Amino acid sequence: MRGGIWGNYVDQIHIFLPVVAIAPALSTLIGDGDKPGQIDPSFTAWVIAATLLGRPVGSLIFGRIADVTSRTATTQIAIAGTALCTLGMALLPPGPAAAVLLLLLRFLAGVFLAGEYSAAIPLAMEWSRPNRRGLFSGLIMAMAPWAQASIAGATLLGLWWLGPQQYAAWGWRVIFAAGAAGSLAMLFYYRRHVSDQPVAKPAGPRPGMRELFFGRLRRPFWLTFALMSGLWLMTQMVAILIVSRLRSDGGWDGETVSLIMLVASIGQALAMSVTGHLSTLTGRRGFFLGWAVLALLGGPLMWLLALQASTPLQAALAVLGLQVLTVPAYGPVGAYLNERFPRAVRATGYGAAYSTSIVLPALYVIYLPWIEAAVGRTAAPMLVIGAGALLMGVAAAFGPRLGRDEIDRPLDAVADASWRGESV
Repeated sequence: MRGGIWGNYVDQIHIFLPVVAIAPALSTLIGDGDKPGQIDPSFTAWVIAATLLGRPVGSLIFGRIADVTSRTATTQIAIAGTALCTLGMALLPPGPAAAVLLLLLRFLAGVFLAGEYSAAIPLAMEWSRPNRRGLFSGLIMAMAPWAQASIAGATLLGLWWLGPQQYAAWGWRVIFAAGAAGSLAMLFYYRRHVSDQPVAKPAGPRPGMRELFFGRLRRPFWLTFALMSGLWLMTQMVAILIVSRLRSDGGWDGETVSLIMLVASIGQALAMSVTGHLSTLTGRRGFFLGWAVLALLGGPLMWLLALQASTPLQAALAVLGLQVLTVPAYGPVGAYLNERFPRAVRATGYGAAYSTSIVLPALYVIYLPWIEAAVGRTAAPMLVIGAGALLMGVAAAFGPRLGRDEIDRPLDAVADASWRGESV
């Protein structure tokens, strides 16, 4: 369980590094010598999207390997690959070519990051006691905002301590190197302390990709795919886009934005730490339905207040409300997705549902301008947040109840009944 929790923390550090830490240094990194480069506002979005687009590839490759061979061995390979990619970014030479190299390394990092959580999180859920799956799921998923807060804090400290010029020259590289070192520490931990759950190998032929997407497992896959698509739509707006909009539309400088995101991320992390166990008390479907209503009603309003704030405190409170009302719905995801797939295809199903669903939401840099042309720049993200909440609620409504009486059983028993549509 410790491996799952801290492994996901390190994983998410790598996800959020380009969101905040490298942003103040991009013009220097991709410039020509001492001349800062001119950054297209969409380039940062593409840096983020490169990672997110690599994740579906990694989930399908490493998820299958984890199901067929070993979850712990797969996790170790993926962690090592992530460390090498991030270390490569820390060593990028300045110049126009750095833009291409950064996108390539971010894509490869996404492949390995997906391999880590496709193996490690199912392993953690398999080791968890039945009545603690929701709790540990929330603690694992809460590592994303804790990582975001850590990066925001490190960036803010670097800007304060070194100043913008020195930070852009080399300070951001130290943060990336620290992320690589964190992965190497987790690799050592997994090699020394983590093992697969000892169970008999599944009898008969192992389900493949075709069965997952189009065969007997298609219903749990596509329903979880839809639920995650809704969550990712909200996340792209409230955790990714909001960073650039606070600068461009809110008028705040880099240090203020880092401080705002630090406050919001801590609040989000605390909320997500309890929502996993809350879903155990309410039942998984009841939780997602209730949170969908909360996000649908409160998310767009908080977005509007965040961009209209006149003081940093008002902006921080609005972004805090925005993230607390939306993203903590991830709390039960680690448990819920694993409860939908049998052991023989669990890592593949979990990784594919979690990651393939991110592709379209991650491409908001393409579709958001079209929405803005129709409803306006401020209203477009509000519309996407509402659509994401609605999609999450509809997908949950068509899924199994998974009430408290049903999920208090061994994971394999819950999953085998869940994907067949039976009562546990």
